[in-house]
Amino acid sequence: MSDAPKPDAGTVERFRLAVLPHLDSAYGFARWLARDPVLAQDVAQEAMLRALRYFHAFRGGEARPWLLGIVRNTWIDMTARNGAERLSLDAIEDRPSDSPDPEQSALAGDRRRHVAAALAALPLEAREILVLREIEDLSYKHIASVLDLPIGTVMSRLARARERLAAELRGRLGRRDHGLPDL
Repeated sequence: MSDAPKPDAGTVERFRLAVLPHLDSAYGFARWLARDPVLAQDVAQEAMLRALRYFHAFRGGEARPWLLGIVRNTWIDMTARNGAERLSLDAIEDRPSDSPDPEQSALAGDRRRHVAAALAALPLEAREILVLREIEDLSYKHIASVLDLPIGTVMSRLARARERLAAELRGRLGRRDHGLPDL
């Protein structure tokens, strides 16, 4: 099955301290990839198991980019086994705003729904790079590590993905640049 050694108690403790704090990021990234909360749970769980199984190969540094790379590879493996990616937009999370003003809260929620729907409608390549940069706040270097790309490619893909997102938002909102955030 696996040639990875079974983790001992010390390895499990180091894993708990280094990787488990990033479980929410792993699930969030999986959710954007899968666009299905149940499938995202499966992806995140499998990724965590893989991360523990191969934690002996982790060479230190920042665990979050390392884990997100495992999440991405797990998603790719699962979609290859199970067919094409699911396209459900119902899985987009609608988080309440922190604004105390109900009108501002409603407007912010509406903007979030539009951005989330536009992001979900993008191709996987554009969606994953935007999520890693704008939602997970990873540096170009860490994105390059997660996606196994040169930094220059990350920069150009990110620029194209931002353009596609802006175009998608303009199309959804039926207007040109009015009230759109700078991407």
